[in-house]
Amino acid sequence: MSTSQKLVAEVPGDLRMARRLWPFLLASTVSLIPFTVFGMYLVPIANTAGGSVAEIGGLRGLGGLAALAVGVSLAPLMDRVARELVAAGGLALLGVSAALGAVGNVFAVAAFCLLIGASTSILAPSIGAAAADRFRSPAAAGRAATLVSATTSAMAMLAAPVLAVPGLIWGWRGNLLAASAISLALSAAFFWRGRGRKSPRGERERVSYLATYRELARVPGALPLLAVAMLRTAAFMGYLAYLAAFYDDRFDLAPGWFALVWSLSGASFFLGNLFAGRYLATDRAWISPEKMLLLGVIVALVAVAAFYFSPTLPLTLLLTALMGAAHATVAACVTTLLVRRSGDLRGSALSVNAAGMSLGTFLGAAIGGLGLGLGGYPGTAVTFAVITLAALLCALRVRRPV
Repeated sequence: MSTSQKLVAEVPGDLRMARRLWPFLLASTVSLIPFTVFGMYLVPIANTAGGSVAEIGGLRGLGGLAALAVGVSLAPLMDRVARELVAAGGLALLGVSAALGAVGNVFAVAAFCLLIGASTSILAPSIGAAAADRFRSPAAAGRAATLVSATTSAMAMLAAPVLAVPGLIWGWRGNLLAASAISLALSAAFFWRGRGRKSPRGERERVSYLATYRELARVPGALPLLAVAMLRTAAFMGYLAYLAAFYDDRFDLAPGWFALVWSLSGASFFLGNLFAGRYLATDRAWISPEKMLLLGVIVALVAVAAFYFSPTLPLTLLLTALMGAAHATVAACVTTLLVRRSGDLRGSALSVNAAGMSLGTFLGAAIGGLGLGLGGYPGTAVTFAVITLAALLCALRVRRPV
C-alpha cells in the first residue's frame, strides 16, 4: 500500500468525523450568532442605544482590536490547559457578552463588541485544535480542523435566514438572550468534559511564555503561512466590505437582489473550504497542500484584478464565486499546514492565526477605502491586487519539508 493510500485509509469520512466532533461543530456555529444578530438588527439596536447606525456599527471595530490583543497575548497559554476548558471559558465569555448586548444601551453594546471579539479569539482556535487532537494521523487532524472552519463558514452563510424566524417572535433581544443561554449551557458541558483532562503539553514539555513564540517561529513555514492568512484575509474582507456598493454602482443592483450575490459568495466560500479541506486530507502526491496554497493565491490574484473591470453581470458573478472559492482554498491550506506542522503547539499557532486574520479584516476595509477614495474602483482593484501579490510572495516561501 502506498503512503498516500495509507493516509487516505486513516482519514474517516466527513459524516463519521462530524458524529465524533459534533460538540465542537455546535460550538463553532453558536460563536457566530451574537455578531450576526448585531448586523441583522443594527438599525433597531442603534435606535435603542440612542446613537446613529454609523456610530453603533463602528463599535464592531472594538471586537477586532480585542480579538487581536487577546489572541496574541493568550496564544502561548493555549496549549497549557485542556482544550475543553479553554473552549468552556470562551463560551462563557460569549454568553456573558450576548446577555450584555441585550441590555441595549451604548455602554452595554460597546462591552458586547469588545467581549465578542475576545471570546471568539479564544473559542475558535481552541475548538479547532481540540478537533484536530481527536485524530492521530496528521492528515486526519488537518481535516478535522478544516471541518470546523467549514462549519463556521456555513453558519456565516445561513445564520441570517435561520435567525430571522425566531426574531419575528421575540425580536433581537430574544435572539441575543437565546444565544447567551445556549453558550452558557455549552460552556458548562465543555467544562464537565474537560475536568481532569491533561493539557496537550505535559508539565515536562512546558516552556516559558516567550519561548513558546520562539518555538512557533521555528515551525517550518509558520511565519509565511501566518502572513498569507493575514494578507489574504485583508484582501478578501476588504473586497467584501465594498461589494454591495460596487454592485449598486456598476449594475444598479437593489439590496434584495444583492442578497443573492452575498449568498453566492458565501456558498462558494463554504464549498471551497469544505472540498479543499477534504481533498487535502488525502495528501495526494501530485498536488501537495503547499502547491494548492500557491494555486489558490494565484487564482485569487487573477480574480480580484479582473473583478473591478468586468463588463457584464454574469462574468462579475462568476468572478465573485471564483473569489470565494479561491480564498476558501487558501484558508483550508493554511489551517491544514499549521495543524500538521505545529504538533502540540497547534493551539498556539491557530490562536496567532486567528489574531492575524482579525487584524487583516480591519486593515483590508481601511486600505480598501483609501484606494477607493484615491482612485475609485480601479484604485480598489490595485490595492487588493497588491495585498494579494504580497500573499503570493509569502506563499512561495512555504515549501514542503524534505
